[in-house]
Amino acid sequence: MTLTEANIALSPAAAAQIKQIMSADKTALFLRISVEGGGCSGFSYKFDLTGQADDDDLHIEKDGATVLVDPMSAEFMTDSVIDYVDELIGASFQIKNPNATAACGCGTSFSI
Repeated sequence: MTLTEANIALSPAAAAQIKQIMSADKTALFLRISVEGGGCSGFSYKFDLTGQADDDDLHIEKDGATVLVDPMSAEFMTDSVIDYVDELIGASFQIKNPNATAACGCGTSFSI
């Protein structure tokens, strides 16, 4: 798989929230999302603000917002949609990952 085959999308709501966060933190240029081992379902998503991209990062851009995903994480996130949801129980970024066979109740960990 090449990074362009990962086909990771960014929703308009997520792009708007990222731009809002970046406007408050002038040192952050990107939202970095990575997949790590751990969490109650086996893997978990990690969200970080960063001012620097790595040479091999996948850049996902929409409406002036950019998300970075490293190549290994991109393999776990193929065909996913990065969304931002604001509900009564709270607001958060959520990854809608069609590769996940199970997820925890909080939505931050998954298994494949």
